[in-house]
Amino acid sequence: MSAKVVWLFIFVVIYWAYCIYWGWKCAQMAKSASDYFVAGRRLSLWVFVLAATATSFSGWTFMGHPGLIYRDGFQYAYASFYAITIPFTGVMFLKRQWMLGKRFGYVTPGEMLADYFQGDAIRILTVCVALLFSIPYLGLQLGASGFLFQVLTDNLVPKTFGMWMLSLVVLIYVASGGLRAVAYVDTLQCVLLMFGIVAIGFIAYDQMGGWEAFNMAMAKLGATDIGKWGSTKGLGGGDYNAYLAIPGVIQYTAGLGKQTPVGGLWTGVMVLTYMFALMGIHSAPAFTMWSFGNKDPSPFAPQQVWASSFGIGLILFFFTAAQGMGAHFLGATPAVGKAGIALASVLPDLTANKQGSLVPHYINLISDTAPWFIGLLAVCALAAMQSTGAAYMSTAGGMLTRDLYKRYLNPSADHTTQKLFGRLGVAFIVGSALLVATFSADALVLLGGLAVAFGFQMWPSLAAVCWFPWITRQGATLGLAAGCLAVIFTEKFGASIAGLFGTDLAWGRWPLTMHSAGWGMLFNASICIVVSAMTQNDADTAHRMKYHNFLREHATLSAAKQGLKPIAWIIVLVWMFFGIGPGAVIGNDIFGAPNAGYAAWTFGMPSIWAWQILWWALGCGMMWFLAYKMEMSTLPQKEVEALVDDIGDTPGETTLEKPGI
Repeated sequence: MSAKVVWLFIFVVIYWAYCIYWGWKCAQMAKSASDYFVAGRRLSLWVFVLAATATSFSGWTFMGHPGLIYRDGFQYAYASFYAITIPFTGVMFLKRQWMLGKRFGYVTPGEMLADYFQGDAIRILTVCVALLFSIPYLGLQLGASGFLFQVLTDNLVPKTFGMWMLSLVVLIYVASGGLRAVAYVDTLQCVLLMFGIVAIGFIAYDQMGGWEAFNMAMAKLGATDIGKWGSTKGLGGGDYNAYLAIPGVIQYTAGLGKQTPVGGLWTGVMVLTYMFALMGIHSAPAFTMWSFGNKDPSPFAPQQVWASSFGIGLILFFFTAAQGMGAHFLGATPAVGKAGIALASVLPDLTANKQGSLVPHYINLISDTAPWFIGLLAVCALAAMQSTGAAYMSTAGGMLTRDLYKRYLNPSADHTTQKLFGRLGVAFIVGSALLVATFSADALVLLGGLAVAFGFQMWPSLAAVCWFPWITRQGATLGLAAGCLAVIFTEKFGASIAGLFGTDLAWGRWPLTMHSAGWGMLFNASICIVVSAMTQNDADTAHRMKYHNFLREHATLSAAKQGLKPIAWIIVLVWMFFGIGPGAVIGNDIFGAPNAGYAAWTFGMPSIWAWQILWWALGCGMMWFLAYKMEMSTLPQKEVEALVDDIGDTPGETTLEKPGI
């Protein structure tokens, strides 16, 4: 057994011991259902800041994101803006959801939406979204963890065995301690996630000979058509190497989206709608329960602005970009070596869709010089992959218990029974994810494409509860159902369903280079608005206004700041258009054309990279303005008085029956 494998097992055992300790410790603290499912509503500031950040940026950020930057270049690197768009959803909804949860004792989003809309259909749909999000998303993370161990142990640990063993540890600590255990373990996982990405970024820079050598090599690359997509062919964004430019604003291809776009997939519209999809991470039901778990909203703003937008954004735009694009000059793309512009030959050929192994190969580069560091980086990757999965296991188990078992099968379930079924729910989620990952990897990939797009479909329902009283139960329910169907039938999963009936989807996947999340929201919002306009009812409106009057009483901007609302709208729309939307095409050559040479680049780096860094900095400013200046993530002006101490103390009683509402 090699030294690196020995160190790998040492660090993994230490990490496992830490996880299991917190599972045991938090199990002792979970006296009530509220303690178990939402940490007793007592998560502290720094625990939430680190835990929510770890949950938001999963193993995909650590393992998958660099590989796709390698495959598609800087046109895909616009996806790094999810450091801002994911917490943007939190800015919109978390504070107000926390206020409602504290006021009325909600434990799950299904309880909140069912009370608000006075109907259970939205509750069932919310549980379905949670399951459709959690199982494939978790399966992908667990599968990636098994693959990582297979590579780093030189095939000593098979992928399936590693995946099941790693999953067992996660199951133990999540099922034992509930959301509090997840949060405490996530604090360490966040630190490991950020440290690992930065460390691997430094490995990439070191192998290339530094920042300047990297950019000079990219200047030479810009003068060629080397790459998966070749050239952008002048489709709205200039005729440049597709690694260093996006292929225009939007593309229509023959066959209504069934053919590959010219010059690459990541048009301005595709980038925008893909960012919509990733907004689904914070609008997914799991993050509603995260908001309920806090003792007050004070952690929301620092998490959204400083930990996520600034901290993770800084790491992605400078270190993950170097991992992905740098691989071309380190041997991963043979055509670059043949052109004489490679800087080293330390990575294997990763063309032909082998980009998923990029990060493990980077880690292996230090196996001879620092084998102990490989063990540490492997644990960083493992922590990144488990952080998100653990949160979705815990919250989905809570929703199965509260929204199905307690609601329909045993309304009088006591705390002990609820915790038992919560643990069984966690086991069901993990077992389902593992079975799909083990026996049907293709199905897992198909389902995984739906996960975040489904989460984004919760936006109209959350907007109704938090902001817009005119959205009715019928509008929100039918809109959510239609949005989920539109997501399915603009993804590969829908094509597979059509194939079972011997037919095909004429429009293919992501027609008009628009992500399925965008198509889903187009149908979702349209039906929600139309049906809401047709189903207005004075009695229902009066009921919904009780919630909105409470929110307005506690969270309305002062008169002195009312004039800032139009400014906030303008800032958000401008940033979305130019930073992550159609206007991003300007960034292809505004600071020097990709093929103009290193000396012609204004900042000594590709124009598209400089444009991304500029709009990342402006995005951080936007998030600060919304979270702090517009008070969308700060403490309420008035203290929120809870109508009940713990909803679990009154089994079977809904908030509609409680005094005060």
